[in-house]
Amino acid sequence: MSQVVAFSAVEQLAEYVHEVLCTKDSLDPAQAPLFHTPLRRGNRVCGVIFHVEGPRLLRTSAVWSSDENRIIFYDSSGLRFREVNLSESPMAD
Repeated sequence: MSQVVAFSAVEQLAEYVHEVLCTKDSLDPAQAPLFHTPLRRGNRVCGVIFHVEGPRLLRTSAVWSSDENRIIFYDSSGLRFREVNLSESPMAD
């Protein structure tokens, strides 16, 4: 069963993603900044790729698809470890 959450702003969604990615690998959010890259389909933004970099080349990531209203989280080896559905999703910038 997947989790369902709601966010009205992209900033809230990014905070949630940062928390989940840092918790997965026991990283301190203050020491592991969140990076993000917009995903584009044609001329419009349809989501965001987030990632956190930690020690020893550790890199966990998440993909938010605004079209599908979900976030998929990946561990540092590229395996999916969580999927979250959004009941309310912000508009992609």
